[in-house]
Amino acid sequence: MSAKTLQPTSSGLAPSPSEPLHHQILAALAQHRIATTSQLLLLLRPQATRFVLSGPLKMLRSRGLADYVVLPQSNRTRAWFLSPDGARLTRDWPALRGRPPYPITSATAASLRTPHTLTVLRTHLAFAADARRRNDEHGPWDWTPEVSHAIGDGERVIADAVLHYTALEGTERRKLRAFVEVDRATMSSERLAVKLIDYARLWSYQPQLIGRRRPRPNAVVSGPTWLRWYPVFPRILFVLTAASRQSLYGRTNDLKAMVAQHPLVAAMARQVPLGAAILEDLEEEGPAGRVWSPLVGGEPRPWMDL
Repeated sequence: MSAKTLQPTSSGLAPSPSEPLHHQILAALAQHRIATTSQLLLLLRPQATRFVLSGPLKMLRSRGLADYVVLPQSNRTRAWFLSPDGARLTRDWPALRGRPPYPITSATAASLRTPHTLTVLRTHLAFAADARRRNDEHGPWDWTPEVSHAIGDGERVIADAVLHYTALEGTERRKLRAFVEVDRATMSSERLAVKLIDYARLWSYQPQLIGRRRPRPNAVVSGPTWLRWYPVFPRILFVLTAASRQSLYGRTNDLKAMVAQHPLVAAMARQVPLGAAILEDLEEEGPAGRVWSPLVGGEPRPWMDL
């Protein structure tokens, strides 16, 4: 069965203004790579029961558009991902245009990527739940995983996710963006801190104009490359988990040391808010709680106030 044969509206699988649930599931799996049944429920129907997803998920699997793996030691929890046909079908949907095409389309790939990918989605769900409590705007499509930007010398920095969030404060709408790094303590603390250097390189990166005249003194300069995508440089949030609190506090202190010791990171930190928090604290108190340690020092505070 090919994706092409599944696109006509008579199949019920083509995107439509009414956003049927099976369409939303396909889009969510295309966006987030892999998700458990419970995560899909929290993402798409947070007030409903698991039963509401059983029919659409069974239909998508029977039509060869999605499949699942059973997570080990999880009471048979299913983690869903798109099949190759499902990935092709969703590739050009309007809500997903411009998103990085890194689908997980096999059980083997799903098993390798599952722990980190599901933890990144846990982080998104904490922000989404907090937004609902606060009546802010942050939905399923306001979180883009694995966003890559060039930083010069043929190198790139890849954020685990880019967060878009609109805080509603009276009649004001405050637009917030963040690069999110989710750390499961699988790399050394030093390698984690080096991510700050990569972001500082992105913050300062301006490609050289080869073969062109030097700009006149009064000419308008294009500026750093990040201005192509963001009106202001996104804040940088580190979310830590999968280790003891003592270990996670130590990793946070190593991030603070990088800010204090590296001149380019220190220059960025004077303009870009930087913070770190423990994932379980986000899930318990919400990201808007006083759970974020500013990497420039100071008392814990909400992420919006870093």
